[in-house]
Amino acid sequence: MEKAKISTTQLFVLVVLFEMGSAILVGIAAGAKQDAWIAVLMGLIGGLMVFYVYYRLFVYYPDLPLTSYLQKIIGKWFGRLIGVLYVVYFLYCASRVLRDFGELLSSTIYNSTPLFVINSLMILTIIYAIHKGFEVISRVGEIFFGVVYVTAILGMLLIVFSGLIHLGNLKPILENGMKPVIKTFLTQTITFPFGEMVVFTMLLPFLRDKKKAKIVCLSGMILSGINITITVIVNISVLGVALFYRSTFPLLTTVGRIQIADFIERLDVLFMLYLIIGGFFKIAIYFYAAVAGAADIFRIPNQRKIGFPLGLIVLFASVTIASNYAEHIKEGLVLVPLYLHWPFQIIIPSSLLIIAFFRNKKKKKSPA
Repeated sequence: MEKAKISTTQLFVLVVLFEMGSAILVGIAAGAKQDAWIAVLMGLIGGLMVFYVYYRLFVYYPDLPLTSYLQKIIGKWFGRLIGVLYVVYFLYCASRVLRDFGELLSSTIYNSTPLFVINSLMILTIIYAIHKGFEVISRVGEIFFGVVYVTAILGMLLIVFSGLIHLGNLKPILENGMKPVIKTFLTQTITFPFGEMVVFTMLLPFLRDKKKAKIVCLSGMILSGINITITVIVNISVLGVALFYRSTFPLLTTVGRIQIADFIERLDVLFMLYLIIGGFFKIAIYFYAAVAGAADIFRIPNQRKIGFPLGLIVLFASVTIASNYAEHIKEGLVLVPLYLHWPFQIIIPSSLLIIAFFRNKKKKKSPA
């Protein structure tokens, strides 16, 4: 592992930027229609419970990343195998987020630019950031956190002053009962974005003050959960349920409707900066976890050497995982949560915690 140390503030910033990342870009929980915000809040509560599993594992092995304590809990060879699967999972998630933001840019600003070119520029920037080290990424996060929040507050004020919000679009609440909300919670919001905190099992050992890991991460998750909930409420209030459900990028559509005094309008391009910052940090954190995990499993002294080849894998995966964006979204909503997110975010960590609990109980009982 890289000899990096980050502060509690830097960890908090990274958690918020990571969680908000692509969750504010796509129509999260759109299947619950006007009750999408309830599904997001339920996802937040479920995500906090899932994070407690990651935190307990961190308490047992505070100086080790996930790929290392896997080998201690379930044995060297089987642990390495599961560790390799986690590296592949992190790379796949990085490629999915890269595809999301590549599609955003190619369908809005850069209509004539191939998706491969846009994704190449993004991944090269991230490879450079990884080469500079995790501390640098954390410090850059602190700088951009202010930009993100100033932009978000400005956007909210402009939407309110434009008179676009119609809270009647949120009614009737629970028109079809709790079933659609619970279904959306189980298949989407508990895993995306809140269950994705599993990636921080690779990063928590970098925290300088390890005693504050729980409060910092939980605070970051709660803040980002509230932000995502507000974003969903605003999108539904402005666009209505039907357009919110159909829109590829609801937040961008909402911002595009801002018009004040026939002067302030067409601000969707400005708010693209807000979205790209979130996307950059989400991809960078997933990618860094994959690079650090691969270096740990295969005992590579300098993890910077594998940054570029793994970056190429992420790049080519991002343009080949789906033939078009509709297929990409369908795959992300139907297949990925069931076959990837649930096993890697919930089932495997929970099983590891049970085994670690009994292993550490035996150690305490055995004579010194």
